[in-house]
Amino acid sequence: MSVSLIDVSTYLPGEPVAAEYYAGFAASDELRDNVMFRAPRYRHHVAPDETAIDMVERAAAGLVDRHGHDAVAGADVLITHTQLPDVPFYGGGGGMAHRLGMKPSTVIDLHNGGCAAFVLGLKLARTLLTAGEGRTAVIAVAQNAAGTIFDQPTVRRKAQASVPGDGAAVGLVTVSDQSPILDVECRTYGEFAGDMAIAVDPPRKWWQPGTGEGMIGFTDAKITKVLARGNRQVPEVSCAVCDRIGVAPKDIDMLVTNQPNRVFLRNWREALELPESRHVDTFDACGNLFAAGIPVNLDVAVTEGRLNAGDVVLMAAFAHAGDFAGAAAVRWGGR
Repeated sequence: MSVSLIDVSTYLPGEPVAAEYYAGFAASDELRDNVMFRAPRYRHHVAPDETAIDMVERAAAGLVDRHGHDAVAGADVLITHTQLPDVPFYGGGGGMAHRLGMKPSTVIDLHNGGCAAFVLGLKLARTLLTAGEGRTAVIAVAQNAAGTIFDQPTVRRKAQASVPGDGAAVGLVTVSDQSPILDVECRTYGEFAGDMAIAVDPPRKWWQPGTGEGMIGFTDAKITKVLARGNRQVPEVSCAVCDRIGVAPKDIDMLVTNQPNRVFLRNWREALELPESRHVDTFDACGNLFAAGIPVNLDVAVTEGRLNAGDVVLMAAFAHAGDFAGAAAVRWGGR
């Protein structure tokens, strides 16, 4: 039984926010010259009253236009990931299902997948559909931290604030051989999970009341570790998939990754011996899209005609401070 990723549609909120926006707030920051925080030219910000559910509904519009309302509403499985859940106690799966008109038998909200959540979603969708849990799955991801967490008055003065961008994407997975998922590799590195933390000044737990605004607790030492892990993990999971499908990494038709910064993008394609022309890169237009990065870049490649029917596309990413990584290969069947 073949399971296929047959299409993906995306949404970027609002008008592009230029790097100059952050220059107007910039303050002294010892990490400002770090390669991790070299700002993209533009990114998008979620609107103040825009929810993750709103973003997913808008992202799904392309699928509905191309495949009809029932293709989405009739899906048996819904897999979601939201960078910043609208309500902290539960994920957005139920609300997204309702907004999309779905009555799925299975709804799964993911958090551990992080920037690789779309790859993890593909693995879960393929596993569930192969096991007979239905014939169609929808994977919905929303990155909404840029215009919220990173645009807080004191946080946006930090170097880290200028890198993230917001966006959402929805993928349609079906039991078919139209655009088969050839293989998926997911690896968990739990020993690194504690290296991603929220920093608040004065210190407090994230849920406690207080005056300080939460941000990612980066230090030079942590950044060095994250760079080393990301440089290693993405090529490792990519090569594992390529080995099993019998295609050398340098012969992959298109590489689609998450995009934390330009350094990772360059290092990954060099490690896999791929030219820039075969690695989708929207960093300067969208910034770091976290989990939405892979599906947004895939949509760009398809829309711009860079990915043709029969091409093998390799999707790969690592998450957080390196506690998870995944790669998936799809033989694209065309839109």
